[in-house]
Amino acid sequence: MTVSGHSAERPAGRYGRRFAVLATALVVIGAATAGGIALHAHSHAPAGVPTSAPKVATATVTRADLSDSRSLPGTLGYGTPTPVAGRGTGVVTALSATGSTVKRGRTLYRVDDQPVVLFYGATPLFRTLVAPKSAAAKPVRGRDVTVVADNLQALGYDIGHRPPDSDGLGATYTSSLAAAVKRWQQHVGMTPTGTLGVGRIVVLPGPVRVGTVQARPGDPVQETLMSVTSTTKTVTVPVEADDANGITAGAKVTITLPDDRSVPGKVASVGQSVQSGAPGEGDQDGQDSPPTLDVAVTPLRSSDVAALTSAPVQVRFTTSTRHGVLTVPVTALVAVKQGGYALQRPDGTLVAVTTGLFADGRVEVGGAGVSAGMRVETAS
Repeated sequence: MTVSGHSAERPAGRYGRRFAVLATALVVIGAATAGGIALHAHSHAPAGVPTSAPKVATATVTRADLSDSRSLPGTLGYGTPTPVAGRGTGVVTALSATGSTVKRGRTLYRVDDQPVVLFYGATPLFRTLVAPKSAAAKPVRGRDVTVVADNLQALGYDIGHRPPDSDGLGATYTSSLAAAVKRWQQHVGMTPTGTLGVGRIVVLPGPVRVGTVQARPGDPVQETLMSVTSTTKTVTVPVEADDANGITAGAKVTITLPDDRSVPGKVASVGQSVQSGAPGEGDQDGQDSPPTLDVAVTPLRSSDVAALTSAPVQVRFTTSTRHGVLTVPVTALVAVKQGGYALQRPDGTLVAVTTGLFADGRVEVGGAGVSAGMRVETAS
């Protein structure tokens, strides 16, 4: 048996603090509706005043997996846009269209009618790469050269012998690599020189989708030309920084779409950069909203969101799970006068318990004398 706690009705944020309040309220309800067990032995109704016993029922202590979850609002889209600024000199003559996908080796835009091509990697080309003019000349070496070598190899070009990068300083721009660059330049429509200048390639982590295009043909290249995003649809969920500890990369989630369909997803990443809260957008008393982290969630099946470009969604996270624990309805808890909680057997005796996770109207209990199958009184 698995019990899942859903808290879509809870406002996002202040989760830990409000949960404690909710738990306390439920315990008070349990104590009151169970007949005031702790006070029964110490108080009596005045003579002649009729009394009526509260309605009670019985429940069974069961062993189950207890999971607590919460739903938070998010936005389905293509993730955070990355601006692309032109480099080098020249005039923009063509730009990829909004919504188009550009992959490795394809043209992202054109400058002076020469293509600027997308390469995958982490280090941008920050200098002009020129092959050594003699055997005695010291060749250019670095991680930007590694990017060029890796991409040409991935595109099927023979780059010749590649010296090992045992010290981690990057690849070497050898004569054979320069020859491969020259062949590639001729193939894509650049002037084939074997020299690769800054601004002839754009280095990004992977394929991109063109989001917005700011520049127009005729503009100088040295400005922000466009913004690009991932090609994979992602849900971005702002989570209060204090509440993000229970969310981990790889965790399974459920995404509720605008048409009320629920589709599976997983946490792709949990942001490391805390974003300051907006002034006056927190609680009803006008307090500033708390700082947040962006959690990225990816639908497991792209077909589930194929018809959507952007949409508000709800994401249900399982924040904690207890496997094979003893559970009872929350309304079976009795607050005892000496402190703590107890369960009442049908014969009226009390059994002290410790409490653990609260979820979906049930609570984890433990203690001497508590076992699966035990019958206890609870509010009806």
